[in-house]
Amino acid sequence: MGSVRAGRLFATVGLALVMGAGGAACGSGDSAAEEPFVGAAEVCDGLFAGPLAKEVESVTGDTVFHRSGPGKMGRVADALRRGHESGRSWATGAELCRLSPKGGGSRDRGELRFSMYAPQDVGDLRLPEGWQLYTLGKQSEVGPGGASLYFECVSPQMKGSEETPLRIRGGFGRGRNDAPDTRELRDANLEILHAASLAVAKELDCEDNAGLPEKPDLRPRP
Repeated sequence: MGSVRAGRLFATVGLALVMGAGGAACGSGDSAAEEPFVGAAEVCDGLFAGPLAKEVESVTGDTVFHRSGPGKMGRVADALRRGHESGRSWATGAELCRLSPKGGGSRDRGELRFSMYAPQDVGDLRLPEGWQLYTLGKQSEVGPGGASLYFECVSPQMKGSEETPLRIRGGFGRGRNDAPDTRELRDANLEILHAASLAVAKELDCEDNAGLPEKPDLRPRP
Protein backbone atom coordinates (compact mmCIF):
# COMPACT_ATOMS: atom_id res chain seq x y z
CA MET A 1 0.00 0.00 0.00
CA GLY A 2 2.79 2.29 0.90
CA SER A 3 4.45 1.83 -2.47
CA VAL A 4 1.15 2.38 -4.33
CA ARG A 5 0.44 5.51 -2.29
CA ALA A 6 3.96 6.78 -2.95
CA GLY A 7 3.57 6.10 -6.66
CA ARG A 8 0.32 8.04 -6.74
CA LEU A 9 1.92 10.87 -4.79
CA PHE A 10 4.84 11.08 -7.21
CA ALA A 11 2.44 10.98 -10.15
CA THR A 12 0.37 13.79 -8.62
CA VAL A 13 3.46 15.87 -7.89
CA GLY A 14 4.76 15.23 -11.40
CA LEU A 15 1.43 16.31 -12.92
CA ALA A 16 1.40 19.42 -10.75
CA LEU A 17 4.94 20.27 -11.84
CA VAL A 18 4.06 19.79 -15.50
CA MET A 19 0.92 21.89 -15.13
CA GLY A 20 2.86 24.48 -13.16
CA ALA A 21 5.53 24.65 -15.82
CA GLY A 22 2.90 24.87 -18.53
CA GLY A 23 1.01 27.52 -16.59
CA ALA A 24 4.22 29.48 -16.08
CA ALA A 25 5.00 29.21 -19.77
CA CYS A 26 1.49 30.37 -20.65
CA GLY A 27 1.72 33.20 -18.16
CA SER A 28 5.11 34.18 -19.52
CA GLY A 29 3.78 34.14 -23.05
CA ASP A 30 0.79 36.23 -22.06
CA SER A 31 2.92 38.84 -20.35
CA ALA A 32 5.32 38.97 -23.29
CA ALA A 33 2.52 39.36 -25.83
CA GLU A 34 1.66 42.94 -26.68
CA GLU A 35 -1.77 44.23 -25.80
CA PRO A 36 -3.86 44.81 -28.95
CA PHE A 37 -5.13 48.16 -27.66
CA VAL A 38 -3.17 51.13 -26.32
CA GLY A 39 -3.74 54.68 -25.13
CA ALA A 40 -2.91 57.80 -27.10
CA ALA A 41 0.52 58.07 -25.44
CA GLU A 42 1.54 54.65 -26.79
CA VAL A 43 -0.01 54.63 -30.24
CA CYS A 44 2.29 55.30 -33.22
CA ASP A 45 5.35 53.98 -31.36
CA GLY A 46 4.91 56.56 -28.59
CA LEU A 47 5.05 59.54 -30.94
CA PHE A 48 2.49 61.43 -28.84
CA ALA A 49 3.76 60.57 -25.37
CA GLY A 50 3.37 63.54 -23.03
CA PRO A 51 0.99 66.48 -23.39
CA LEU A 52 0.18 65.66 -27.03
CA ALA A 53 -1.66 62.51 -25.95
CA LYS A 54 -4.49 64.70 -24.67
CA GLU A 55 -4.56 66.55 -27.99
CA VAL A 56 -4.92 63.24 -29.84
CA GLU A 57 -7.80 62.28 -27.57
CA SER A 58 -9.46 65.67 -28.09
CA VAL A 59 -9.35 65.70 -31.89
CA THR A 60 -10.26 62.04 -32.39
CA GLY A 61 -12.80 61.81 -29.56
CA ASP A 62 -11.24 58.50 -28.50
CA THR A 63 -8.91 57.28 -25.76
CA VAL A 64 -8.17 53.67 -26.78
CA PHE A 65 -6.70 52.68 -30.14
CA HIS A 66 -5.54 49.58 -31.98
CA ARG A 67 -1.80 49.16 -31.57
CA SER A 68 -0.06 50.38 -34.74
CA GLY A 69 2.49 48.19 -36.47
CA PRO A 70 6.17 48.95 -35.79
CA GLY A 71 8.73 50.17 -38.31
CA LYS A 72 6.55 52.63 -40.18
CA MET A 73 8.93 55.55 -39.66
CA GLY A 74 11.62 53.65 -41.56
CA ARG A 75 9.19 52.92 -44.40
CA VAL A 76 8.22 56.60 -44.64
CA ALA A 77 11.87 57.67 -44.75
CA ASP A 78 12.67 55.05 -47.40
CA ALA A 79 9.72 56.14 -49.56
CA LEU A 80 10.72 59.80 -49.34
CA ARG A 81 14.37 59.05 -50.19
CA ARG A 82 13.28 56.96 -53.18
CA GLY A 83 11.01 59.76 -54.32
CA HIS A 84 13.87 62.24 -54.24
CA GLU A 85 16.23 59.86 -56.04
CA SER A 86 13.66 59.24 -58.78
CA GLY A 87 13.97 62.80 -60.08
CA ARG A 88 10.21 63.03 -60.39
CA SER A 89 8.32 66.14 -59.30
CA TRP A 90 6.20 64.20 -56.77
CA ALA A 91 5.92 60.75 -55.16
CA THR A 92 3.19 58.98 -53.18
CA GLY A 93 5.16 58.32 -49.96
CA ALA A 94 3.82 56.14 -47.15
CA GLU A 95 1.62 56.03 -44.07
CA LEU A 96 3.32 56.84 -40.77
CA CYS A 97 0.52 56.12 -38.36
CA ARG A 98 -3.08 54.95 -38.23
CA LEU A 99 -5.30 56.05 -35.35
CA SER A 100 -7.92 53.30 -35.31
CA PRO A 101 -10.22 53.65 -32.29
CA LYS A 102 -11.32 50.53 -30.45
CA GLY A 103 -14.76 49.58 -31.71
CA GLY A 104 -14.67 52.14 -34.52
CA GLY A 105 -15.21 51.69 -38.25
CA SER A 106 -13.00 52.72 -41.14
CA ARG A 107 -14.55 56.21 -41.30
CA ASP A 108 -13.60 56.80 -37.65
CA ARG A 109 -9.93 56.10 -38.34
CA GLY A 110 -7.36 58.90 -38.27
CA GLU A 111 -4.16 58.82 -40.29
CA LEU A 112 -0.77 60.49 -40.69
CA ARG A 113 0.85 60.20 -44.12
CA PHE A 114 3.92 61.73 -45.80
CA SER A 115 4.67 62.16 -49.49
CA MET A 116 6.81 64.24 -51.84
CA TYR A 117 4.93 67.22 -53.23
CA ALA A 118 5.31 68.96 -56.57
CA PRO A 119 6.80 72.49 -56.55
CA GLN A 120 3.55 74.09 -57.73
CA ASP A 121 1.65 72.71 -54.73
CA VAL A 122 3.12 75.43 -52.51
CA GLY A 123 1.56 78.74 -53.43
CA ASP A 124 -1.66 77.09 -54.55
CA LEU A 125 -4.10 78.80 -52.22
CA ARG A 126 -7.21 76.95 -53.38
CA LEU A 127 -8.23 75.35 -50.11
CA PRO A 128 -11.15 73.07 -49.27
CA GLU A 129 -14.13 74.91 -47.85
CA GLY A 130 -13.60 75.78 -44.19
CA TRP A 131 -9.82 75.42 -44.31
CA GLN A 132 -7.35 78.19 -43.47
CA LEU A 133 -3.68 78.94 -44.12
CA TYR A 134 -1.25 78.97 -41.17
CA THR A 135 2.31 80.31 -41.01
CA LEU A 136 4.17 77.08 -40.11
CA GLY A 137 6.59 75.60 -42.67
CA LYS A 138 6.68 76.49 -46.34
CA GLN A 139 2.91 76.32 -46.24
CA SER A 140 0.40 74.90 -43.79
CA GLU A 141 -3.33 74.43 -44.07
CA VAL A 142 -5.73 73.61 -41.25
CA GLY A 143 -9.37 72.60 -41.29
CA PRO A 144 -11.94 71.04 -38.98
CA GLY A 145 -10.95 67.51 -40.00
CA GLY A 146 -7.17 67.70 -40.27
CA ALA A 147 -4.12 69.60 -41.48
CA SER A 148 -1.43 69.69 -44.17
CA LEU A 149 2.17 70.85 -43.72
CA TYR A 150 4.75 71.45 -46.47
CA PHE A 151 8.48 71.64 -45.74
CA GLU A 152 11.84 71.06 -47.45
CA CYS A 153 14.74 68.85 -46.40
CA VAL A 154 18.44 69.09 -47.19
CA SER A 155 20.18 65.98 -45.88
CA PRO A 156 23.42 64.01 -46.27
CA GLN A 157 21.17 60.98 -46.78
CA MET A 158 20.10 62.32 -50.19
CA LYS A 159 22.60 63.15 -52.90
CA GLY A 160 21.88 66.46 -54.58
CA SER A 161 19.48 67.70 -51.92
CA GLU A 162 21.68 70.80 -51.43
CA GLU A 163 20.68 71.91 -54.92
CA THR A 164 17.23 70.30 -54.99
CA PRO A 165 15.80 69.78 -51.50
CA LEU A 166 13.37 66.98 -50.82
CA ARG A 167 9.88 68.49 -50.76
CA ILE A 168 7.80 66.82 -48.04
CA ARG A 169 4.08 67.09 -47.46
CA GLY A 170 2.64 65.79 -44.22
CA GLY A 171 -1.08 65.18 -43.99
CA PHE A 172 -3.22 64.44 -40.95
CA GLY A 173 -6.88 63.40 -41.03
CA ARG A 174 -8.49 62.92 -37.64
CA GLY A 175 -11.35 60.65 -38.75
CA ARG A 176 -15.04 61.13 -38.14
CA ASN A 177 -16.17 62.31 -34.71
CA ASP A 178 -18.67 64.65 -33.11
CA ALA A 179 -16.14 67.14 -31.71
CA PRO A 180 -17.10 70.78 -32.36
CA ASP A 181 -15.15 72.88 -34.84
CA THR A 182 -13.17 75.20 -32.57
CA ARG A 183 -9.93 77.12 -32.95
CA GLU A 184 -8.40 74.98 -30.19
CA LEU A 185 -9.12 71.73 -32.03
CA ARG A 186 -7.90 73.16 -35.33
CA ASP A 187 -4.65 74.14 -33.63
CA ALA A 188 -4.42 70.64 -32.16
CA ASN A 189 -4.68 69.15 -35.67
CA LEU A 190 -1.58 71.11 -36.65
CA GLU A 191 0.23 70.34 -33.38
CA ILE A 192 -0.18 66.62 -34.01
CA LEU A 193 1.02 66.93 -37.59
CA HIS A 194 3.95 69.12 -36.56
CA ALA A 195 5.14 66.52 -34.03
CA ALA A 196 5.04 63.80 -36.67
CA SER A 197 6.73 66.04 -39.27
CA LEU A 198 9.52 66.96 -36.87
CA ALA A 199 10.09 63.25 -36.17
CA VAL A 200 10.33 62.57 -39.93
CA ALA A 201 12.77 65.47 -40.38
CA LYS A 202 14.98 64.08 -37.61
CA GLU A 203 14.81 60.56 -39.06
CA LEU A 204 16.06 61.95 -42.38
CA ASP A 205 18.79 64.09 -40.73
CA CYS A 206 17.31 67.20 -42.34
CA GLU A 207 19.46 70.28 -41.92
CA ASP A 208 18.04 72.57 -39.22
CA ASN A 209 15.17 70.05 -38.81
CA ALA A 210 13.85 71.17 -42.20
CA GLY A 211 13.11 74.58 -40.75
CA LEU A 212 10.57 73.18 -38.29
CA PRO A 213 10.76 74.62 -34.75
CA GLU A 214 10.59 72.40 -31.67
CA LYS A 215 7.34 74.16 -30.76
CA PRO A 216 4.95 74.91 -33.62
CA ASP A 217 3.83 78.38 -34.66
CA LEU A 218 0.04 78.16 -34.50
CA ARG A 219 -0.79 81.53 -36.02
CA PRO A 220 -3.21 81.58 -38.96
CA ARG A 221 -2.14 83.81 -41.82
CA PRO A 222 -3.83 87.21 -41.82
